[in-house]
Amino acid sequence: MIKKFIICIDLGGTNLKVALLDLNYRIKDREILSTRSFMEKDDLILGIVHSVTRFIKYNNLSKAQILGVGLGLPGPTDAQRGIVHFFPNIPGWKEVALRDILKNKLGLKVCLDNDAKLMALAEHKLGAAKGYRNVLCMTLGTGIGGGVILNNKLYRGFNNAAGEIGHLPINEKAGAPCNCGSFGCLEAYVGNKRIIQEAKRVFKRAVTLEELSRLALKHNRLAIDIWRKTGKHLGFALAGVVNLLNLDVIVIGGGVAGAGNVLFESIKQSLIRQAMGVQAKHVRLFKAKLGNEAGLIGAAIMVKEGL
Repeated sequence: MIKKFIICIDLGGTNLKVALLDLNYRIKDREILSTRSFMEKDDLILGIVHSVTRFIKYNNLSKAQILGVGLGLPGPTDAQRGIVHFFPNIPGWKEVALRDILKNKLGLKVCLDNDAKLMALAEHKLGAAKGYRNVLCMTLGTGIGGGVILNNKLYRGFNNAAGEIGHLPINEKAGAPCNCGSFGCLEAYVGNKRIIQEAKRVFKRAVTLEELSRLALKHNRLAIDIWRKTGKHLGFALAGVVNLLNLDVIVIGGGVAGAGNVLFESIKQSLIRQAMGVQAKHVRLFKAKLGNEAGLIGAAIMVKEGL
């Protein structure tokens, strides 16, 4: 029997991750490229095509061994029609029929969806949310994405655009501008660009997210205050979601989640303070279990299970 594999791509505002997975969702090969290496839409599409072709060649595979190509994308995506509506943090993408473009160029089955929805699939099937029925999974990075599982099924909404928690307004007045074109969105307050800007203002020099996390672990008060403010904003937004959906679990992943306990404790305090008592008492908050691999594993689940 021919051995089958899935090639998965996780496109973020910063990195393009490509991996080869077997049908048990184990990663056999991978590479990480900078999204900024592909400044134009056509360059990025070509980069994806070259990566897929290279993985097939270097692993001595035939196209017949590739069950499909799965893509996780950082913005509103119509999974059924294979169309990217737009990317808030990558310019030049609007109503792009990416599935058909890649299918024609590669000669392979192609599936795509929003990256946070794929993270939700992965964490629900294999990770921190396994065994829970009603779940919100969030990715905290360049953008803030979300995927919602209701009664053990991924909730997509009318035109597959549900889950955009990063663009939940948390400031009714003229709040901080957001890359989606609106203002006062959660992402404008807790996206990594905003956190890095705040750290630079406070420390009077450039500070990476990783350094900011290390400083907090060393009990640096300035770093701790930044993470606490971030957690307060997140908890405030999540309280509304918890009140509305009466969730079992919230799972948080992505680069910002690397801040650890100082961030998570602040989220919990803010959420409990803001949410209604019954809902707040029930919901649990977990750090994502599958880490940076969640989007890739979710893409493989999508391809294998025909979602």
